[in-house]
Amino acid sequence: MLRPAPSAHDPDSDDALIHRILAGESALFERIMRRYNQRLFRAARAILRDDAEAEDVMQETYTRAFAHLGQFRGEAQLGTWLVRIAVHEAFARVRRRRRLYPLPPGDSAEAFPMLDRPTPTDPEHEAHNAELRKLLERAIDELPGTYRTVFVLREVEGLSTATTAECLRVSEEVVKTRLSRARLRLREELYERAGVVAGDAFTFGAERCDRIVAAVLPRLTGEPTG
Repeated sequence: MLRPAPSAHDPDSDDALIHRILAGESALFERIMRRYNQRLFRAARAILRDDAEAEDVMQETYTRAFAHLGQFRGEAQLGTWLVRIAVHEAFARVRRRRRLYPLPPGDSAEAFPMLDRPTPTDPEHEAHNAELRKLLERAIDELPGTYRTVFVLREVEGLSTATTAECLRVSEEVVKTRLSRARLRLREELYERAGVVAGDAFTFGAERCDRIVAAVLPRLTGEPTG
């Protein structure tokens, strides 16, 4: 069953794209993938701490989302819906490989557990920021899983507290608590210095974006690869 035509006038809005995809323009799903690739990569990688496995989760997420696109009712934003699927799949992989991240003491056990930055003005500044970003990424990877996921969605991806809570199916208070504890676990000096590039952590560049699209789109549209 087709969704009602979107009332928004933007032909590139999520609702407009979904309506056209369900009407038969399957190739338009590429726009959705490119729009949300980085967000899904960051969400999945925050849980799995592995780039390749995070990309596998992305492909599975898009395949499932496409198959069930007609069931998307718009009760949440499309990006939130996709992140939920990715988070569910990532945690399922963690459970399957028997490497569950233990909840830190005092944390609750739910079902699922932007910083401004100046443009570099010279190569030395850019190299310095790149090094800070690597230091920050390593520090984030060392956080407990429940803290790491919230920190990445809130501080790296820049989602609101409400949207993060919706993605992870926890309360806003839980998000605030975990974010606060994540910040405390990152050394204050490191966090303050690396904050200028926090939004650049775990980027999903154009080449990787093309790879995901090339891997997933033919499976959805039935077109041959190559």
